[in-house]
Order: sequence, then C-alpha cells, then structure tokens
Amino acid sequence: MSVWSAVLLAACICVVLKAFGYLIPAHFLEAPRPARISDLLTVALLAALVAVQTLGSGQAVVVDARFPAVLVAAGLLYLRQSFLVVVIAAAGVAALLRLVGWAA
Repeated sequence: MSVWSAVLLAACICVVLKAFGYLIPAHFLEAPRPARISDLLTVALLAALVAVQTLGSGQAVVVDARFPAVLVAAGLLYLRQSFLVVVIAAAGVAALLRLVGWAA
C-alpha cells in the first residue's frame, strides 16, 4: 500500500466516522457523562500533543530549549497573562537558551 493509498483510506474512514456521528441521537450527547468525557478527552489530547511536540524529536525524547519555554508559558498562563505576552516570553526564553548554546 502506497502512502497516498493510506492517506485516502484514512480520509474515507474519517468521513464515514463523521457521518456516523450525525446518526447518534442528540439526547445521548447532551447527557452529563458523555459531555464530561468529551470535555476531558479534548484536554487530554491537547496535553498529549503539547508533550509530543515539546519533548519529541523523531523516535527520541529530547529536552532542549522547548521544554523551559513551555514551562514559562504555562506559568504565565497560570498567572492569567495575555496570550501575546505568553507567546513572546516563551519565544524569548527559547531564543536565549539557543543563543547560549544550551539547545539546538
């Protein structure tokens, strides 16, 4: 199976799953338990994406300038700073660490 065949198969599966979602009755999705699960699942998937993008490099786990930058961003978000301040501060920390040669 070529890469394009796999991409097309995955796209078709996604379309079928999305169409199947319209067949689920609304009262089932509005119940408290499924709503809570979908809220928590969204947060868990976002956290996993951040962890993989921060610590992953190919098949290896790498701690470089991205990790302290994410920690600074998390701290500033905890302190309720504006998103622009968070992004600029995290980018500045990563840039300074790369400038001093701590990470590539």
